[in-house]
Amino acid sequence: MTDLPLTPLTRIRRLPHHQVTDRAALYDIIDGALAATLAISRDGRPVALPVGIGRDGDDVLIHGSTGSDFFRRIAAGTPVFLTVTHLLGLKYARSLFDSSMRYRCAVVHGMASVVLPDDKESALLTLSEHLMPGRPAEVRPMTARELAATMVLRLPLAEASVKDNAGSAVEEDDDGEDRSVWAGTLPLRVVAGDPVTSAQTRPSTAIPASVRLAAERIAASGTA
Repeated sequence: MTDLPLTPLTRIRRLPHHQVTDRAALYDIIDGALAATLAISRDGRPVALPVGIGRDGDDVLIHGSTGSDFFRRIAAGTPVFLTVTHLLGLKYARSLFDSSMRYRCAVVHGMASVVLPDDKESALLTLSEHLMPGRPAEVRPMTARELAATMVLRLPLAEASVKDNAGSAVEEDDDGEDRSVWAGTLPLRVVAGDPVTSAQTRPSTAIPASVRLAAERIAASGTA
C-alpha cells in the first residue's frame, strides 16, 4: 500500500488541499512522535488519554495496564481514534482571524487487537526501542509478572488521514491588510534538556548511550 484511501472518516473537509494521502507521510509523523492521544466513547461520553506509541510495520503499538477499564474496553472491541500532532510554529497574521498554527498531524480510526502473550515481549521491545532507543540492552529483562500486568494493543494503519500545513502562507498578495503591522512565523520545536541523574544512582554511574541517542533523535527532528 502506498496511498491512504479516502473514506467518509478520513476525507478532510476543512482546507482539504492540506490533506496528504502518501502513506510514507503517515509513517513519518508517527515515527517522529513519542506520544499520541487515544480516544474512545465510554458509556456515551468521549474519553481521551495520552499514550506512548511506536510503529511496527503497518500497525501502531500502544501499551497500558491490564487493569485499566479504558484498555479493557478497547480489547473488547470498542472503536478507537488516535491522533498524533507535531506543532511546528505559530502564524502571526495581520488579524487574529487569519492567525493560525503550522502543524503536521495524523488521525487513525479503527479497532485495536490485543497482542498475544507469545508476541507481547517482542512488541514491548519494539515499542521501547522507539521510545528509548538502546535502553532494552542496558536494563534487566522483563519479568513474567511485569508482562502479565501489561497489555499491548495493535492498531492497524488502514484508515487514516494526514494533514500538513507546514508550508501554508501567512499572508496573501493584495489582501488589503496594513503592511506596517508585523506578520510572520514563530517556529516551534521540542528540545531535550540535560539528563538529570536520580538521587539513588551511584555517583560514578555514567549516563548511558540510550539517553544520548534519544537526545540526538529529538535534536534532529525537533518533535516528539
